[in-house]
Amino acid sequence: MQIVIGNVLSAEETKTVTATLARATFVDGKATAGFAARLVKNNRQAEGSDRSLEMIRKLVAERILGNDVFALAVRPKALSQLLFSRYEPGMHYGSHVDDALMDGMRTDVAFTLFLSEPASYHGGELTIESASGEDTFKLDPGALVAYPATALHRVSAVTHGARLAAVGWARSFVRDAAKRELLFELDTARRQLFAREGKSAELDLISKAFANLMRMWVED
Repeated sequence: MQIVIGNVLSAEETKTVTATLARATFVDGKATAGFAARLVKNNRQAEGSDRSLEMIRKLVAERILGNDVFALAVRPKALSQLLFSRYEPGMHYGSHVDDALMDGMRTDVAFTLFLSEPASYHGGELTIESASGEDTFKLDPGALVAYPATALHRVSAVTHGARLAAVGWARSFVRDAAKRELLFELDTARRQLFAREGKSAELDLISKAFANLMRMWVED
């Protein structure tokens, strides 16, 4: 399941993040790519050892984990350390799949949090490939797209301006993407039912089914 979540960061928080990144040191992004992805990766990333980034990494991670929709869709158990990427004119990231393990953590869900105004750069779209076709994303600053880390995806070449984004991965309590989607839909429906009609016998049955599916599928 792919899901777009708006306003994960407020406008003020986005300004704080981008202002910090304007002072950061960016290095060749190939250093964090696998042996095959390294051949098609052409971007820059904020240097991981830069201590000035700790505050914004913590802020972004807290906002992502604290977002109700992200929690329902991803069921996150842990997040990887966030990467801040920058694409300048001529830079791109060809089709690739993310590593299954990063720093000892299984990667179930990938996400990109956009930080630049879409009109400030040309190109730079994130395209996610699937059996049903391709979906392309270029979101407002502070918005996020999450998708299964099993998917092939790419970032098209930037031809003007600069594209800033925060990229990361989540280990989910529910490994299987299809099961996560079913749980998301069922949980969303029962919450909407409760908001509309309050507690009822039907809500109790749905809640029982949801809780028991969680018990079957969750890896704690």
